[in-house]
Amino acid sequence: MNIDFKKIDLSVLPNFKGGEKELEAKMFFDGTNRIMKAKLAPGASIGMHTHEGSCEIIFITSGNGSVIFDGERTPVYAGLCHYCPEGHTHSLINDSGEDLEFLAVVPRQ
Repeated sequence: MNIDFKKIDLSVLPNFKGGEKELEAKMFFDGTNRIMKAKLAPGASIGMHTHEGSCEIIFITSGNGSVIFDGERTPVYAGLCHYCPEGHTHSLINDSGEDLEFLAVVPRQ
């Protein structure tokens, strides 16, 4: 199966999971798995949240920022993959001056 994000409507989600500003995303959901192509503008973030019943894989495609994973802040940048296993907590933050673009996958557990 191919997923053409060009054919998926853009969603603008203010304060996603309690974060700052907006998350812009094109989201695919098959009833079980979620795949999202998304962007955080400078100063925007995805709020801190815990994955219960799922994990999340985030592949940074453009820009840079930070992730807070189980209380530890580390940088993220284009080409890096962040993994948040089930039961762990994380947040994604664009603390740079350019857009942070990424693909996120939340598979079924």
